[in-house]
Amino acid sequence: MVITRKKRFHLTDRVACIILAGGQGTRLFPLTKERCKPAVSFGGRFRLIDVPISNSLNSNMNQLFIISQYFSSNLNQYIKEVFRLDQFQGGSLSLLNPEERAGEKVWYEGTADAVRKNINELTKLPIDYFLILSGDQLYNMDLEAMISFSYKKNSDLTIAALPVGQVEANRLGLLNIDNHANIIDFYEKPTDPTILKRFQLSDLFLQQNAIHSISSPCFLASMGIYAFKKEILISLLAEDNRNDFGKHLIPLQLKKGGASAFLHQGYWEDIGTIPSFYYANLSLTTNSSRLNFYDEIFPIYTLNHYLPGARILDTRITNSIINDGSIVEAKEISHSIIGVRNVIQRGTVVRDSILLGNEYYSAPTHQDHHYTIGQECYIKNTIIDENVTIGNNVQLINKNKHHYYDSDGVFVRDGITIIASGTTLPNHFTF
Repeated sequence: MVITRKKRFHLTDRVACIILAGGQGTRLFPLTKERCKPAVSFGGRFRLIDVPISNSLNSNMNQLFIISQYFSSNLNQYIKEVFRLDQFQGGSLSLLNPEERAGEKVWYEGTADAVRKNINELTKLPIDYFLILSGDQLYNMDLEAMISFSYKKNSDLTIAALPVGQVEANRLGLLNIDNHANIIDFYEKPTDPTILKRFQLSDLFLQQNAIHSISSPCFLASMGIYAFKKEILISLLAEDNRNDFGKHLIPLQLKKGGASAFLHQGYWEDIGTIPSFYYANLSLTTNSSRLNFYDEIFPIYTLNHYLPGARILDTRITNSIINDGSIVEAKEISHSIIGVRNVIQRGTVVRDSILLGNEYYSAPTHQDHHYTIGQECYIKNTIIDENVTIGNNVQLINKNKHHYYDSDGVFVRDGITIIASGTTLPNHFTF
């Protein structure tokens, strides 16, 4: 895919996006057993990394740096194949990884450390702002509006902020702002009721900003999306040698002042755990999340698989997404996502499950080994990773109601069953 746009001046021409894609994703294991978190499949056809890159391009930003670390070669190959910026538009996409120095690989110790160790490369461009994004969040967002807000406010630091309820407030960094959107207080993951009360948004604020989807008490949380003035970020990284933006450098910069909050009221989700991944996927089947993958003006770019439409034979389907190249002869598919090249045979029932799809219909080195789900299977509350083979009469129902479980190829996290990539389950297997 070659991405082209009309050449005209934008404020975003003076902005470089830094997408932090180095997360190991231990809480998403086993989905991250053989890939980094940003490379995990989503919605049956996308990768998590598609979201921040697409939002950047849709927001007229064409100077992108992607910093990766774990399983970086596969991620970089995917990015090169999908996101080929048109050279005549003046855009660039640079892939940065830990380097070998004097025979020793220099690893990144955290988000800020990753930026610090690439600062020489990042500062070559004639820019005013750095926009720092995460490679494993889901959102639809006009990032150009955030940059315009930063310019108008002349902010040293702008933090994208989201209204949240009390349950979410306990796991996020909370912001307190004045009437001009200046940040005057910050607290990371508060649980003390006294502190929470201090950060509670007023009814007047909720009314003025038309925040109706969240009932009181409501709070303003950091989304982990930051716009820094170039010289401010360089100075901050030199002043504080600690490793993390959210834990270390952002609180330090907030104490200095000059920071503002940009209010975002659309969809946002941090895909940090198996439950968050599971429910964010399934929300697509009913459009309950407001994450819009059907927007032709602001599309989510991804790999073109060049596959035919799904073939479906005598299957009852409700509240589900069936992706290209899938062959479905199942009895029932309900509240589920069927990924690219998934093959499901006769009599099988799939409920409340996510099939991530396959790279091939058959193993490249063993063409007689087909990645299929066999006949008369029952699959419920399960995530099936790529390139999995399941025999006939298999039941994946977590019959012993495990909350946490590890075995060879079969895992449970928070009651959700996961079948790891490359697993083969024999006929009549029951879990």
